[in-house]
Parts: sequence; structure tokens; C-alpha cells
Amino acid sequence: MDNAMLEAVVQAVMAQLASQQKDEPAAKPAVDIIDESLNDITAAEVKKTPLLDTPQDPDGLKRMMSKTPARIGVGRAGPRLKTQTMLALRADHAAARDSVFADVDESLIDRIGMLKVQSCCRDRNEHLTRPDLGRRFSDETEQLIKSSCKSGADVQFIISDGLSSKAIEANIEKVLPSAAEEVKALGYSVGDYIFVKYGRVACMDHICELLGSKVTCILIGERPGLGTAESMSAYITYDSRVGMPEANRTVVSNIHSGGITPVEAGAYLSEVIDMIMKNKASGVNLKK
Repeated sequence: MDNAMLEAVVQAVMAQLASQQKDEPAAKPAVDIIDESLNDITAAEVKKTPLLDTPQDPDGLKRMMSKTPARIGVGRAGPRLKTQTMLALRADHAAARDSVFADVDESLIDRIGMLKVQSCCRDRNEHLTRPDLGRRFSDETEQLIKSSCKSGADVQFIISDGLSSKAIEANIEKVLPSAAEEVKALGYSVGDYIFVKYGRVACMDHICELLGSKVTCILIGERPGLGTAESMSAYITYDSRVGMPEANRTVVSNIHSGGITPVEAGAYLSEVIDMIMKNKASGVNLKK
């Protein structure tokens, strides 16, 4: 077969294929378009939907699930967890890790107007492995705090990322203004806001000694779990001193949308601070 005949055969085959393609319906895409209406499996309302196929008391199970974030009524696929349950566990674990290792948004710190300082920890890994360094400040940082903040306030608020930056970002803008305004309405003076990066609870004792506040309240991100990564706590002391017993701290914990709501927490904190001021004591020494 010479070249001219081979060329003719190729052209005939190409023409036949083109004709067949015109007659055939359009090919289906290799990948289906994602349905944007799919539920977020980490959403609270989705987690409270029972996955048991045949519960004996469906209404009772729903009531029970509405009262706790515990993973109940999840069912199983053979000896294993169902796919949705396993994916939700992995998503919650990822959120917890992100919350521990992420930094608080700088724009949030600027928006609230906080003096930003850093503990003796140099980075996040040191913050996690050396809690003692998270309780202290360098000489330069101590001088910065003393020169930048007014001393002798009745109440000193401190904010710290602690072990959950997400907790601060999710709650602080609702808790702090509410608590501070309520405290001022009670007639107490409030010091300048201080944000401590890589901080631990006891860093409040150093700041109290530097500024001489009567009551010190630190709002700090708590260690995240698989239930929520946004839980914040408030530790409140009267006349804090370095080395004071931990039992002398009054704690308001579980501040997040699924626990003590941020706005409610702000009002409650002002009541606790007022009680501490009047009794001149905190923690186990506080008498109601």
C-alpha cells in the first residue's frame, strides 16, 4: 500500500468517527458536580441527629442527645463506627489541633485595643512543653507592662491564647466588653487590657505584682477536646502573688456557645468580681 492509499484510508476513518460523534449524546462528566446542599457533619444540629437504625425509644434518644455533647446514638457498621461518625471524629480532632497551634488573629488584638506582650516562651512548641516559661516574663517585657499600663486599678483584665486560640477568637469580643462595662457600672476602676501570647494562667500573678491591681481576671483558652475547640475560662484572684496556691483562684469555665454563652458569661463575671471585691478573698477563701 503506497502513501496515497494510506492517506485515503486515514481520512475515511476520521470522517466516520466524526459522523458517529455527532449522533451520540454528550458524554457524562467524569466527576459529578458536588451537591452544595450537603450537611456539614460537624454542625451541632447534625451531631444531634441519631444514627441508630432502629432505636427502641426514638424520642427518648433525641431528648438525651439534646442534653449532652457526648457521642451517643451513633450506631455502628458491623464492628466499626459508621462513616459519618468517623469523619466527624477526624474533623473535630483536626479542629482541636488547629486551635492549639494557631495564633490569635492580630486584627482582633488591635480592634479591642490590647497591649500585646509575650511570655518567656519563644515559640508554640516551647509553650506546649515548658509550662513554667508561660508563667513568666523577661525583664524587658515587665518594664513594657509597667510603662504602658496604669497601675493600681481595682480590676485588671488579661487575655491569653493559652491552649486554644479559637476560644479567644470565638468569645472574647462578647465577654470582655460586657464584663468590663458591668464592673465599671458597679463603681470599680478597670485597668488597660493586656494580651499575653503563649501565656499560662499563673502569668496573671506576675502582672498583678507589677501593676498592683486588687482583682486580676485572666480570660484564657482551655485545652480543646473533641466536643469543642472554643472553650474559654476565666480565672479570678484577689491580691495575686507569685507562688500563691492554685486553690486561691476562682474559676468560671466552659465559656462557649454550647456552654455558658459569652454574653451571659460577661454579666456573671462582673457578679463574681463584685463578690470577690466585697469579701477581699477568692478561691476557697471566698465566702458567699
